[in-house]
Amino acid sequence: MIETIQNLPTNPGVYQYFDKHHKLLYVGKAKNLKNRVKSYWRFKPTLHPNPKQGLRILRMLEQASHIKYVIVDSEDDALILENSLIKQLNPKYNILLRDDKTYPYIYIDETQPYPRFELTRKVIKGKSISYYGPFPNGAKVLLDTIYELFPLVQSKSCLAEGKACLFHQIEKCLAPCEEKITSDTYKKIVNKVKKSISKRSILIEKLQEKMTELAINERYEEAATLRDNIKIIETLTISSNIDLANNENLDIFAIINTQNRGTIVKLFMRNGRIISSSFSTFRASDIYDENEAYKQALLAFYHVDAPQISKTILVAHAFDDQEEVAHLLSKRLKRKIEILHPQRGTKLKLTGLAIKNAEEILKKEKQEENIEPKIAELFELSTIPAKIECFDNSHMMGSATVGAMVVWSNGQWLKKDYRRYALNVKDEYGQMKELLSRRIENFSQQSPPDLWILDGGETLRKLAVVLLNNAQVNLEVIAIAKEKLDNKAHRAKGAAKDIIYTETSVFELQPSDKRLQWVQRQRDEAHRFAITYHQNKKRKDDTQNSLLQKKGIGPATVKKLLNYFGTFKAIEEATFKEISVASSQKIAKILKTDTVSY
Repeated sequence: MIETIQNLPTNPGVYQYFDKHHKLLYVGKAKNLKNRVKSYWRFKPTLHPNPKQGLRILRMLEQASHIKYVIVDSEDDALILENSLIKQLNPKYNILLRDDKTYPYIYIDETQPYPRFELTRKVIKGKSISYYGPFPNGAKVLLDTIYELFPLVQSKSCLAEGKACLFHQIEKCLAPCEEKITSDTYKKIVNKVKKSISKRSILIEKLQEKMTELAINERYEEAATLRDNIKIIETLTISSNIDLANNENLDIFAIINTQNRGTIVKLFMRNGRIISSSFSTFRASDIYDENEAYKQALLAFYHVDAPQISKTILVAHAFDDQEEVAHLLSKRLKRKIEILHPQRGTKLKLTGLAIKNAEEILKKEKQEENIEPKIAELFELSTIPAKIECFDNSHMMGSATVGAMVVWSNGQWLKKDYRRYALNVKDEYGQMKELLSRRIENFSQQSPPDLWILDGGETLRKLAVVLLNNAQVNLEVIAIAKEKLDNKAHRAKGAAKDIIYTETSVFELQPSDKRLQWVQRQRDEAHRFAITYHQNKKRKDDTQNSLLQKKGIGPATVKKLLNYFGTFKAIEEATFKEISVASSQKIAKILKTDTVSY
């Protein structure tokens, strides 16, 4: 390694430390690769870690056996590549923050004579677009409430049809399609809505009046819906008496870390008032690095196409790469972005408010029963898993073969991250290999979790480990499977125990054990998701099979075609020549002369 360090180039780039088993330990970026990597070490009397490094880096260097590096054109490119590799490869000694989603905004295009309020996550091109947000939670409820309380154009199609519809009859629309309201009068209603979005107490008061009216008329279910909507609108923002007199727009970030969990709180101030907030949690430990945490959080949050981006970002803690991140965001967003760590005044109060809320979130999490630390301890995991993916396959005698992935994060299912896969392989080992390989290929778009759980035994667990090692991804894997019993009837009655396989042990836990129940819950959700997809696919395949058989193509030929092409869609898209090769010219003539719609 000494020779590698001494011969490093002085270019900007990204360096990677690996251990003796070729597992990735750490990814870092450098303005000057040679100077940066040399700073980790002392060279006399022999090569040893620089004692001035922090505990996390010292621990990493003790395990490091070799270095790889990539040269890039600029320091900005190094920062981008570093962030990308950390998300894809999940190095052991880097902090991994999950990809941030783009929050929705409510917008209105006032160039239209009768404009509507809509949701968007991207910039809408236009001369007179007004944005409200971002809204991490409750944006849809807020929008629905607007249309419930104000007689706006309720549907995009209303104006096009040119005829008053049901919404006019129930007094939720004033029928501009029949010119029963002028554009100027309509815009007065729009102005009231805009004021209500900014000052939500107006909406809440109107909802409370309507809820009372519904309850008096014994329409209790509708009243309950409005009650729930009121609660959601009330929680859209963190209450604060901090207002800025200069109508400033600010985004405020605070990140704090405890022994097991870290949290990121974001406050969004628009026109001098806090209008919304959000938080997310992440795994944390003694390897936490504040600079890396803020760097990842900011780069993940600010996207090129995000609307109404604040020019000023306040952070609760100064971090080393602050200026560099601000410069990169300015280039990415094509506007001057500054990142400030306030020392006094109202802005310091804002970062203090963000820290206070972050501490409260972690306090609440600590009070709730948290099974993940117990899982980590029992199975000897290197970290407490904050995000878990569980996999299962489903098929019927090799037909309608599918795979499914479900995702658990911080105590809840992340259904937006669920994925389902149509698989081509027929045997269970091959199916799991295809499923996991396709997931690994997607790590660049959807970062790896902290733990994989497989519905299967030790053979499938070892398969997953091999695939991950080949991809140089640090990710722990456990598997759960029923014990093998000779008496099938006995097994069918539920007497077979679940066995959990880990890297170091095999566990047969009691049915009452909460840790076993947690793993079973993951497995059962993956099975439910897989079997639902399988049943839907089987019904569709049966329909397509029936259509082919009606054309005089027998079951054996259908099976032969499926084995060759993989799917009905592939059969439909195949050429005459390809079908002739797979079966015969006679079958090709039937399929291509009188095309069957699958």
